[in-house]
Amino acid sequence: MDIPQDNLKWFGEGFEGFPKKLPEDVVEYIIFIIDTTLSDVQTRERLQAFQRALTSLEKKFLKEYIWQRDSIHLDLVREEGRWILKGSTNYGDSVADEWLIVYFLRELSQEFKDAWIRIYDTDGEFLLIEAANALPKWLNPEVAENRVWINNRRLLVIPASKGEPPRPLKQTEALTIIEDTPARPQHYPKIEKEAFHRLIGYPAAISDNQHHATLPLPRKVAHILHLNPSYIAPLVEAFYLRDPISLRLLQPDKSKRALVFPPEDFVDVSVRFTKVLYAQMLGQHWDPPDVFGTALEHLKKVGKPAEKAEFGIKMAAGMEMLVQHKIYADKKAVREIELLLEDLKTGDDVLPTDAEIAAWPKREDDEGWLNIDFSEFERELAGKGGNEGFGDKAAQENLKKMVERFNAFIDDEDAGIDGASGLDPMDVDDDSDAENRGWEDPEDSDEAKEDQEEDDDEDDAEAETEADYAEYEKAYEKYMSLSAAEKALLTDEARELANADEAEREEDEEIQKLSEMMEAELFGHGALNLDPDRKQKERASGSKAITSTKGKGKSRLEELPEEGSDDEELLDEDYNLAENMLKSFKGQVGMAGPAGNLMGLMGVQFPPDADDETKGKGKGKAKA
Repeated sequence: MDIPQDNLKWFGEGFEGFPKKLPEDVVEYIIFIIDTTLSDVQTRERLQAFQRALTSLEKKFLKEYIWQRDSIHLDLVREEGRWILKGSTNYGDSVADEWLIVYFLRELSQEFKDAWIRIYDTDGEFLLIEAANALPKWLNPEVAENRVWINNRRLLVIPASKGEPPRPLKQTEALTIIEDTPARPQHYPKIEKEAFHRLIGYPAAISDNQHHATLPLPRKVAHILHLNPSYIAPLVEAFYLRDPISLRLLQPDKSKRALVFPPEDFVDVSVRFTKVLYAQMLGQHWDPPDVFGTALEHLKKVGKPAEKAEFGIKMAAGMEMLVQHKIYADKKAVREIELLLEDLKTGDDVLPTDAEIAAWPKREDDEGWLNIDFSEFERELAGKGGNEGFGDKAAQENLKKMVERFNAFIDDEDAGIDGASGLDPMDVDDDSDAENRGWEDPEDSDEAKEDQEEDDDEDDAEAETEADYAEYEKAYEKYMSLSAAEKALLTDEARELANADEAEREEDEEIQKLSEMMEAELFGHGALNLDPDRKQKERASGSKAITSTKGKGKSRLEELPEEGSDDEELLDEDYNLAENMLKSFKGQVGMAGPAGNLMGLMGVQFPPDADDETKGKGKGKAKA
């Protein structure tokens, strides 16, 4: 008698049909050495050399780097009969950690040309998510697994086989393809450019991610952080994720436990953060309990700036929560801190004196990256900003990318009265026409194919009309056979449904009017140009005056000769376009609307809006 197969696996290995999924905020990476001339031992040696090269990169670039949670690490393991390097990193809220790993692995792939690298996170092939607007129609998340690889510093994609519907590949299938037909994985510059867009500023971005601040801290806390600055990450996390138990630990009268880091004997020291950690701690608002509240008032009385004093109290509370709370007891950092505290108790170590602390380097970085000057922001949009521009480089790049995608959307030749086609590859679920989906870019079109699709649409419409009429005849005959009472009841129900449909139709018409108003406003303006140099060249060679005629989303552009108009009279197309897009989004007041939907189709996600009173001051805090 055969034993039924339930497809169960050992705990943690997943279930067939329900594949194992990575935890939230975790990125996983695998390195294969693919060279048929190498023996098993030689492959292992190549992987070990890869590990050593990674260690060298870390020593070169990460001397002062602080990981949000886990650092990059590679373990040499044997899976499915071959040696590989495998690792995973929990990056928490710091997406910069994830992209640092991508940068390191991409650089190492240039040194190890026989290394083939896969990297993915909770969302799957996140590199393709970055390149969503450059992907072919067939390449959606449902079929992308094991198709995306990094090799020799390039992003390569294994295309679907001709004549077969697209489907995800198994890891063994992908490796077989690479080994047997190494030329099959294709390099597409457009996809690669979008996928690696965030790496443009590396390796300089590694140090730019740091922020230093001079704060008043209890001497014991200052001593611990001076010995190992990386402890700042779990400290901030303990405060950021505080719960009622954590707050109770700050009150000795309730917890019946003495404070390990009492808020006393404060000294001014320079603390190194990542920008994410600093913003997380700075943005936390809380009322310090008991002794911490008293210490805060004391710091203010002795002349410490209120913001610095509050920050220092948060740091002291965070260290207390980290060491006292049981949920952090197994953390490596907590175990190390407890050993340092034990050394202080036994006299093997002593707290630093004021003279020693005075000799420590002091550094206070500018917090300008937290602020957006809206006047400078508008000047930058107008192409009149200075060299520095508004915010940081990342903010400027994001704005440029947003309007570039809007340009691509407007210029889409496939867009008709029903909207741009092919914008969302995720919607391609029907594989029956897979043979018609090749590796063309979404904006490329085939006139013959379009004509065929139009004919098919007409045939489908006629068939639907005939089916609707037959269904109507059948329903009418059934209605005539009912009694008078039943007919009256159905008539009342139909009237109620008609009223509901009318109300819904009026609401749809109102939304359509708003959409047309926004469309007319957007089409009345030009496209992005945030490059002041190019703007100056255009002004030197002559400007183009733009006239627009009113209509539903239509405008005419005519070139007129320049007639003595100065810079102030020039219509800045980029500024008006971006400004109207942002104003339209703000008008949605956090709800769904045409502006948010339109930008969502282009892969642009707007951040939460700033408070009105913050806007009134001219500056607002940016999301870190």
